[in-house]
Amino acid sequence: MQVPKVRGHILIASDFEAQIDKLEQELSPFRIVSFVEEIFKIEHAKEVTAQAYISETQTKYIVMAALEFTSVAQNALLKLLEEPPRNIEFIIITPTKSNLLPTVRSRLPILKVQHTHNDVVVNIHLARLDYAEVFTFLKEHARISKNDAKALVEALFKKATFEEQLVLSQKQLANFDMAYRLLDLNARPQSVLAMLLMGFAKG
Repeated sequence: MQVPKVRGHILIASDFEAQIDKLEQELSPFRIVSFVEEIFKIEHAKEVTAQAYISETQTKYIVMAALEFTSVAQNALLKLLEEPPRNIEFIIITPTKSNLLPTVRSRLPILKVQHTHNDVVVNIHLARLDYAEVFTFLKEHARISKNDAKALVEALFKKATFEEQLVLSQKQLANFDMAYRLLDLNARPQSVLAMLLMGFAKG
């Protein structure tokens, strides 16, 4: 059975312009193509599909931002999200995850924008992470708060996908999604971070 290559994520945010500006800074020099609509309809899904199949030699990010996504448009994108063309990553921005069908939400991890003044800096390399580094990292963040832990989870995801350009496994993606849910349920932040990092660690 072939494991689908999931590339991209869903961003829960209401200020589309600010988030796209931030993405352009973080993802430079990679190309970003944005589709910003009040209601994302089938014709917009067709434009996204056409853009996705334009051959690229390096990663191109396709951003879809809308206050509302029609069910028809979402269903039209399912195959594309499950089997993205080479060098294509999708970022969906929406004010609430309830705008999206469960089938769409299951294909991409969900990130919530943390309203912090300072960007979190992660000084570890996930591609070559070992158990000793995991232990040191957890020790440094032993007394982290729930909100700071959420910001750190987002920073780790960006580190993996944007900075290190890793193609995450289904298990790693599921861990990121689970991390947010566990923190919302008041799980111990250090335990959540340990679960996340152990998914990258090598002995």
